[in-house]
Amino acid sequence: MKHPGMVSIIGAGPGDPELITVKAMNRLREAEVVLYDRLVSEELLAYAGPFAELVYVGKAPGRHAMPQEEIERWLIRYAMDGKRVVRLKGGDPFVFGRGGEEALALAASGIPYEVIPGITSALGAAASAGVPLTHRRAAASFACVTGNRCHGDQTPIRWDLLAHSVDTLAIYMGVSQIGAIREELLRHGKSASTPVALIERGTTCRQRTFTCTLDDMHKLAAAVKLSNPALIVVGEVVRVREQLQLFEHQAEVYYGS
Repeated sequence: MKHPGMVSIIGAGPGDPELITVKAMNRLREAEVVLYDRLVSEELLAYAGPFAELVYVGKAPGRHAMPQEEIERWLIRYAMDGKRVVRLKGGDPFVFGRGGEEALALAASGIPYEVIPGITSALGAAASAGVPLTHRRAAASFACVTGNRCHGDQTPIRWDLLAHSVDTLAIYMGVSQIGAIREELLRHGKSASTPVALIERGTTCRQRTFTCTLDDMHKLAAAVKLSNPALIVVGEVVRVREQLQLFEHQAEVYYGS
């Protein structure tokens, strides 16, 4: 009986291909099969082995190239054939990446696997936009939250708790629900003047960053045609970005650039 191969569940980082870890890059070079997601930089695929099979399994809102259960079945099949398999995901596989589901499926089938973390989008996009998620004078805590459970979900987000229990909210997948998110936070007592950053395609050459308040973030998102992938950061730490920009402007004036 053939021994099963190995599955490496890898986080590719938030968009900039240079932000992938050395360990993840090594596994990618060794791979015989790579199942990759929509938000993975295509530049990274060039580092896969010259004979590696590349399988696109990306998901866009309302459009999935392959159902999650089918992805898990293919991971198991490839591994049972003795292949070295990479499951390549944007961000971190265990932060809204469904890596936990895939790890459970592999473990239940007796398939050897490893999880190689990546820089999750909240950390990467916020840093790229000059927004620290924590700051000694402004925020001692932050939460990563999915924004696509505003209404009608069996396990809705507890916006009533999040509005006051943490200092900074980093909201993934919230563009389509930005109006509902605003309503929930305001309804549960979050100040309308709370600073907000909208970060589209963070860490990439196509990054766009906009700042506003909680009260008008839905209007700004519509005005600039904010699109996925985007991160919504809510909290006083957004003011740090404004301070950094002021210092940068002063430096440009001083040095005449």
